[in-house]
Amino acid sequence: MKRTIFFSALFLLMTTVFIGCAEREDVRLAEQSFQEIKDEFVPDSRVALFEAKAKAGSGTVILAGETSLPEAKVAFLASLDQKGISYSDSINVLPAKELGEEIYALVNNSVSNLRSEPKHSAQLATQAILGMPLKVLKQRNSWYLVQTPEDYLSWVDGGGITRFDRSEMENWANADKIIYLNTVGFSYTQPNTSSEKVSDLVAGNILKLVGSTGNYYEVEYPDGRKAFVPKRESRLLEDWVSSVSATPASLTNTAKTLIGSPYLWGGTSTKGMDCSGFTKTIYFMSGQIIPRDASQQVYAGKFVDSDKDWDKLEVGDLLFFGKEATDTRPRAVTHVGMWIGNNQFIHSASKVRINSVDPASELYDEFNTNRYLESRRYVDNWEGNIIQTSKMYSEFLGALN
Repeated sequence: MKRTIFFSALFLLMTTVFIGCAEREDVRLAEQSFQEIKDEFVPDSRVALFEAKAKAGSGTVILAGETSLPEAKVAFLASLDQKGISYSDSINVLPAKELGEEIYALVNNSVSNLRSEPKHSAQLATQAILGMPLKVLKQRNSWYLVQTPEDYLSWVDGGGITRFDRSEMENWANADKIIYLNTVGFSYTQPNTSSEKVSDLVAGNILKLVGSTGNYYEVEYPDGRKAFVPKRESRLLEDWVSSVSATPASLTNTAKTLIGSPYLWGGTSTKGMDCSGFTKTIYFMSGQIIPRDASQQVYAGKFVDSDKDWDKLEVGDLLFFGKEATDTRPRAVTHVGMWIGNNQFIHSASKVRINSVDPASELYDEFNTNRYLESRRYVDNWEGNIIQTSKMYSEFLGALN
């Protein structure tokens, strides 16, 4: 009897050990599959989210996490099925169900600061300007994780946006709108500049058109506020879209209106901008939405030069700077500017300014010239993640225009 009990206990122990080892191996294989799928679907975590954890359960692998890419989850689970791994799936696909139907938003301030974490003390990741559409992915307290038209992910304070369902967003997309064109300005409670201000405005702000009174457009904010904007400082969006284009002249003219503007890490508005925020703003005001960061912008457009052959460059080309790859680290693109001809480029570094690659020039920028990596041509060479401003709502939201 004792021998039977002994062998039964030994068998149970060995079975438990075997099952435990098998479960741990399944967890290891699941984690390996996850990393492979993430590397394939999310090469840049700034524009897509896929996080998952695996742990051993009772005869199964328990999965938990979230993703903004349904296709990534499908591929991950398919890889587990192929390996014969039993799993319990708790990976949430964003937008979160708790948001209900209001998974779209419009920026409600002239400039809304988007941060790397859901708190005001977090790093400024980027900015979004009035009237820009956002996809809302999830909520944490009064903060929302949102995705911009160029797919950038970051957190915004709920006070900076107005949430909509799809129908409401399509109504906005199809409504007549104006775009503000001055570098900075204001909207007013009455059709005169001596009346009380409703808010400040920056170049690129978009508002719904309500009507016209003399020299003013009557407009509506995403949150329903009404205001008047001087016509001389703005245009009907449809007219502006049909007339604007990213030409060497328009890009240069826009860039020069921002000379002296302060450098702001994470800034993408005329209130202040970092280097890539500056080039992004230039192109936005010429009808194109380009990727957010310099290290993303370098993969859009057409390659032009990497040998400092300045004669190859044309006005409007973007110049990228940083560190070349070594045996121990990859190439790092850390700065960007725009070529304006005559051996000069304009960029945001401490402030928006013009510098030269010519050692004989008093504007010579030795530091950046020495760390030059390559140039890319955007004008008439729209490659990569580039959106026409005219299609900002329809392409991003899928609105039926």
